[in-house]
Amino acid sequence: MPVNPSAAAGAYATAAKLLGSATSLSETAPGPTNPSGFAEMVKTAVEGTLSTGGVAEAKAAELASGNADVVELVTAVAETELAIQSMVTVRDRVVAAYQDIMNMPI
Repeated sequence: MPVNPSAAAGAYATAAKLLGSATSLSETAPGPTNPSGFAEMVKTAVEGTLSTGGVAEAKAAELASGNADVVELVTAVAETELAIQSMVTVRDRVVAAYQDIMNMPI
């Protein structure tokens, strides 16, 4: 699967913007402040996924300049793919749980 560097950079920029807006919303939202809560867990997971993607991009740039091995790039891309698949799975489970709660009779 060919990777378009500009599309990847745009995707990472969008994810970073979403992370920034989620952080600003959680900082202004009223309620208990629990640093080890769900929002903090999601923020940490998204940041980890973004950093993994950044490593893959850095390896791709190193490979383009001739300073990296193909195996390192493939490993970094596989790690990024696994991180993104994990985030999508968690998102799907959260949405399914929300829908189950909304469908409960009162």
